[in-house]
Amino acid sequence: MSKKKAVVSLGHEALGYTTLEQWDAVKITAKALANLVEADYQLTITHSNGPQVSMIHKAMTELRRVYIDYTPAPMCVCSAMSQGYVGYDIQSALRTELLSRGISIAVSTILTQVTVDPYDEAFYEPTKVIGRYMSKEDSEIEIKKGNYVLEEPGKGFRRVVAAPKPIDIVEIDAIRTLADAGQVVIACGGGGIPVIEQNHTLKGASAVIEKDSIAGKLASDLKADELIILTSVPFVYRNFGKDDQTPIMNLTIAEAKNDILKGEFEKGTMLPKIEAAISYLEANPAGSVLITSLDSVSDAIRGKSGTIITA
Repeated sequence: MSKKKAVVSLGHEALGYTTLEQWDAVKITAKALANLVEADYQLTITHSNGPQVSMIHKAMTELRRVYIDYTPAPMCVCSAMSQGYVGYDIQSALRTELLSRGISIAVSTILTQVTVDPYDEAFYEPTKVIGRYMSKEDSEIEIKKGNYVLEEPGKGFRRVVAAPKPIDIVEIDAIRTLADAGQVVIACGGGGIPVIEQNHTLKGASAVIEKDSIAGKLASDLKADELIILTSVPFVYRNFGKDDQTPIMNLTIAEAKNDILKGEFEKGTMLPKIEAAISYLEANPAGSVLITSLDSVSDAIRGKSGTIITA
């Protein structure tokens, strides 16, 4: 019997918010992922990188301020750095956990580029806040460079970048080859490194890609049997945060679209996950989506927790 192919999307809770937190968090995350491997899943893993890429952007900007001979690292480079170091921590922790259980499976991280449309509407209305707080003078320098800046009253100014939709995963053939060989693959970290295709050249874009969007795209391209989105709650809820919130056990695409129209899912949190689920299922109607928390995923794959979405 062949293994069940799943794309697993890890949220901030699986990684922590600082380097030290991440070292501890990935050990717990590795146990949950190893449980899936033991349950006969072949895993392709993607992950968030919001705090990590913001930290790297801050560090590289401050480096330039202290040592003027250094060139500030563009967002695409910061994204690549975050993919590398987050992937390394997950890869190392998961390999250790698997070996401790007597499981010898290769775990590989692929630095992944994702093409975006230079005319995507997101570039005209950036929404993703990154990096350090700046003074008014520093913010004016950023604006002169053509960057977007947002003022947070009483705190200062921060850089804002676009979040365009993904078009193509450049390294998808390499990811598919390793996945088909039975390896655990970590790819498209932080949504992937956003690039714009110009003839035969890929040029880094000053942007970030929603990790939920790329998770749906990755699962579609790999024709995965299941997309597992791990977040901070064990279920998707109706009336979330209210006294009458109720967990949703099962959801169809039609029901999900209807709930979106009613404003049931919050922008920036659950809505992108539901949209990713719909995108994946419309491309792969035979698949299914599981949305649950990291600590509930072992119960969820046995039907004891989590929200299942189907076509």
